Amino acid sequence: MSISSYDEFGPEKIIQTYDAKSGMKGILVIDNTALGPGKGGIRMTPTVSVEEVFRLARVMTWKNALAELPFGGAKGGIIADPKNISEERKKEIIQAYAKSLKEVCPSIYVAGPDVNTNEQAMKWFAEAIGDRKACTGKPKEMGGLPHELGSTGFGVAHATKIALKHANIKISGATVAIEGYGNVGTFTHKFLSEWGAKVVAVSDSKGVIYDENGLDYEELMEVKQKTGSVVNYKRGKVLNNNEIFELKVDVLVPAALPDVINESNYSKVKAKIIVEAGNIVMREDVEAKLYEKGVLIVPDFVANAGGVISSWVEYIGKDEKYMFKVVEEKITKNVDLVLKKAKKENINPRIAALEIAKERVLKAMK
Repeated sequence: MSISSYDEFGPEKIIQTYDAKSGMKGILVIDNTALGPGKGGIRMTPTVSVEEVFRLARVMTWKNALAELPFGGAKGGIIADPKNISEERKKEIIQAYAKSLKEVCPSIYVAGPDVNTNEQAMKWFAEAIGDRKACTGKPKEMGGLPHELGSTGFGVAHATKIALKHANIKISGATVAIEGYGNVGTFTHKFLSEWGAKVVAVSDSKGVIYDENGLDYEELMEVKQKTGSVVNYKRGKVLNNNEIFELKVDVLVPAALPDVINESNYSKVKAKIIVEAGNIVMREDVEAKLYEKGVLIVPDFVANAGGVISSWVEYIGKDEKYMFKVVEEKITKNVDLVLKKAKKENINPRIAALEIAKERVLKAMK
């Protein structure tokens, strides 16, 4: 249970909490607060660990710096299986977690939704703390801009648009595969298909649906909502989950779990571009090998910053129209900045993005 790399940036605080009454086991890592309070969502999974939360908190430090937001980096984790607990029990656990963080929230930590937490969870969290500033991604009636509006997917779609331009591929007819069909994956599909891209494969926990002629967004969403899985879509072929990474497409969008592209499968990747919609979808050494192979990669903290940009817009009290405008502007500007720097200096885009983000954080620390 060790953090493998304390360095000049952090982490500043590692908090582990436990509540005997509810059985809540929680983790909070506040990585760096040089630019402002630590900002990062709370994920609820049975396997979440201190190491994972730290890696994600560090990503948030870079993400907020690169998006030029007045936030530092942080991340929360609750060790629980939401699939095996009632809504009532989930509320009890989230509120116990919130109460355990009262002394740091919202002064140096501002929460938000992440894996298996949503606007309802943020409502519970804010109520338990007794402060609406404690978190973002709250329901509209609480003055929130819920992530259900699709800010992250909207940003990922714009990141894809810029990456295609850098690779000299027209967006109209460009083929895309999306791993993960939750909030981020569905909105990425929606916006890309509206702009003329052809989403040929998507996956969820049950498998992959693939149709080289393209998947209809409206139809697929209806199938997912009615049957619980994309594999029940009438047209197309059902594949195993790991096969989505091996499809010959222009763009691969991993939008779900950590480390899905790894030592065992990176050599099978045929996509020309990878836009990392999920966080820490591969380790940096794997990413470097794909870069050497000529794959253009938009790193996670550059591509998926739409959610945290929306959080900042909510934090300053602006509306969703303003949010979509700012997400488009910031993502477009920063993806372009990173890919131009990478090309000019002949370096991996992650290294280019990190150099920009680190420079901003160090300047604030001084």
